[in-house]
Amino acid sequence: QVQLVESGGGLVQAGGSLRLSCAASGRTFVSSTMGWFRQAPGKEREFVAGHTWSGSITYYADSVKGRFTISRDNAKNTVYLQMNSLKAEDTAVYYCAATTVLRIGARREEEFDYWGQGTQVTVAS
Repeated sequence: QVQLVESGGGLVQAGGSLRLSCAASGRTFVSSTMGWFRQAPGKEREFVAGHTWSGSITYYADSVKGRFTISRDNAKNTVYLQMNSLKAEDTAVYYCAATTVLRIGARREEEFDYWGQGTQVTVAS
């Protein structure tokens, strides 16, 4: 029973910060690539950030580079997305995802095998 559970979403003012958490359980993720995606109203789901559990390789969408940081806590089996300098266009449902096997640089949703339920982030301006 693999589960990815997101938390930490909410309402924040433009320019503010928010940290999302993704608690992973049900399997080992040491060989996985973890990802954050988001889906805004009327838009397709898009890649935000990626992280390989082994090797700690990180990569980001151009739209969030320099503002968002993906990281992990091995002891808690949790992946985080620290979001700074938030903009109104960051408003979306944010999803945590994981691959079954290591996929370095994975950005397409089809490359990810497990998904969380999503958490709403609303940035007011």
